[in-house]
Amino acid sequence: MATVKKLISLDENVAKELDRVASALSVSQRELIESALDFYFDYTDGILADKITDEIRAGTMKTYSSEEVYKELGIEP
Repeated sequence: MATVKKLISLDENVAKELDRVASALSVSQRELIESALDFYFDYTDGILADKITDEIRAGTMKTYSSEEVYKELGIEP
């Protein structure tokens, strides 16, 4: 997978905690941040799924049957 550089600023206390935890776990700060973000993204996936479910139940999000999608895209099921 390609690597992309990002420049971020952290609160001083968060930066110090990052130093401490990365050192204690014997991992690089990059590895720790990637793991933390992966964990957070998994967590937010669940939140987003619940939000979509709530919107569908409330009728504020339209859903389409597979037949409607196939027809719109000109695909034979």
